[in-house]
Amino acid sequence: MGDVRMKSMGRYMQFVKPYWKEISLAMTVGILKFGIPLLLPLLLKYVVDDLLLTSMPAQEKIDRLIWIVIIVFVIFTVIRAPVEYYRQYFAQWAASKVLFDLRNKLYQHIQLLSLKYYHNQKVGQIISRVIHDVEQTKEFVVTGLMNIWLDLATLSIAICFMLWLDPWMTMISLAIFPLYGVSVKYFFQNLKRFTKERSQALAELQGYLHERIQGIAVIRSFHLEKVEQERFERKNMNLLTKAMTHSKWIAKTFATINTLTDLAPIIVIAFSAYQVIQGNLTIGGMTAFYGYMGLIYSPIRRLVNSSTTLTQAQASIERVYEFLDEPYDIVDEPNAKPISRVSGSIIFNHVDFSYGSSDQKALKDICIKIEAGQTVAFVGASGGGKSSLISLIPRFYDPDEGQIRIDNIDIRDIELESLRENIGIVMQDNFLFSGSVFDNIRIGKPTASLEEVMVASQQANAHDFIMGLSDGYDTEIGERGVKLSGGQKQRIAIARVFLKNPPILILDEATSALDLNSEHLIQSSLEKIEENRTTLIVAHRLSTITHADHIFVLDEGQIIEHGTHEQLLQEGGKYSRLYQVQHLAKERQGS
Repeated sequence: MGDVRMKSMGRYMQFVKPYWKEISLAMTVGILKFGIPLLLPLLLKYVVDDLLLTSMPAQEKIDRLIWIVIIVFVIFTVIRAPVEYYRQYFAQWAASKVLFDLRNKLYQHIQLLSLKYYHNQKVGQIISRVIHDVEQTKEFVVTGLMNIWLDLATLSIAICFMLWLDPWMTMISLAIFPLYGVSVKYFFQNLKRFTKERSQALAELQGYLHERIQGIAVIRSFHLEKVEQERFERKNMNLLTKAMTHSKWIAKTFATINTLTDLAPIIVIAFSAYQVIQGNLTIGGMTAFYGYMGLIYSPIRRLVNSSTTLTQAQASIERVYEFLDEPYDIVDEPNAKPISRVSGSIIFNHVDFSYGSSDQKALKDICIKIEAGQTVAFVGASGGGKSSLISLIPRFYDPDEGQIRIDNIDIRDIELESLRENIGIVMQDNFLFSGSVFDNIRIGKPTASLEEVMVASQQANAHDFIMGLSDGYDTEIGERGVKLSGGQKQRIAIARVFLKNPPILILDEATSALDLNSEHLIQSSLEKIEENRTTLIVAHRLSTITHADHIFVLDEGQIIEHGTHEQLLQEGGKYSRLYQVQHLAKERQGS
């Protein structure tokens, strides 16, 4: 466990190293900030022993006192104020930059993780790591790299002054120090575990909340408000339990530390008073030592606070690196190269695929050859493997066995970015981002001009409805495009692909969830976009793929029939039966 902690801290330091100059500057300024108050006990000793308890004339005492006050006033206003400002500024600047770099790294990591990972994780838990846990790591920079060392430096300087005043009194003042070490070791050994448990409970609550907000329409339609409230309260209670356990442990720690801190001045007062009575210590010396007690035990209190904060930061750092250590399933091979001038031929060579090592195979021994420019369709019952098959082409997943080739090149030998640049996808439920219509279409080509976007929209039969919106292409569509109808969202998704203009096109049930009018408009758009490119269609309504050059029928992950529409009808197999059922249903709807 210690090795894991040290490894995580060492890796975190890689994010800190670029800002070591600012951190060093903040610490240097911080030593001045904390060092200036250490002059006060010496000042008090001088005022008591060399002014108040001497026989010099009163006016001279007043004159000296005025000069001392002026000098100290200048030190604490002209010098200490800017010192305090720059210490805070450089400390927070460096910490914020570290968090900025770390979140960028995490977002890059999020984009490289495979879809398999996201199938098994809640979005809210991932967000919690990127937001909450990363924010907690900030304290490692501010507290661990700065405040702890500044407090140790302050403590060292104060002890040096005390040793200069009286070594024996210093030893008495520090007699309780070993008890601090024992207490910290005892209390903090479990604090990190409780911190991680609390963070996990928070992540679970956040994940649950995120999912329920997304499904609020379902909750209301089934009148599940009371049920969901009870479930949320259970999750919330779990977080409360973990938080209270964490809080109790911290409370025990501070109760012990503060008791020890309060005992130390009592010992110093008793012993220093005895020394004054014996004539071994001046009253000014006694006053100075009592002043230093406050100055050395304040850093100790802060050190204990810092230890608590640092322990929580370490727990968060470990959670961040647990996430960063999630392996990538889909990566470029060492010899991968970009691909250009794609013609679009695709070959599946004995491909097997499953979603997990113990899962049943979603695809079994798939062998397909698609010529460049062909339109092919995949049909069959739900769960037959259609969507799994097309997901392998852009390498959303990799096959367990066999290979897929584009233009006779194994797709694992093509750089991922280059591979996906040559593939356009229109899904049944296309995701639209919050923002404008223009921004959502331009996803197909981020550098596109308004004119290019408008041309793509016209090709997708989307321009007219877009111009009818309140602000045209600048209309804000809301989260996930909630302000648009299903058909409008689908036409925007098709406009993206027109803008991208890829040589390979994948249509995954792009019209199955639409009404007949929307389907007609979108089908017209799809027929345009299928021209002069290789097109793979996953279809629920067989009437939309009768024009395909070749149709493959999948059942339980295997191809059981293939051929043209006419050939499959003549064979009288599963495709023919399914087509007849849909045709009869359509006739009944028409009558």
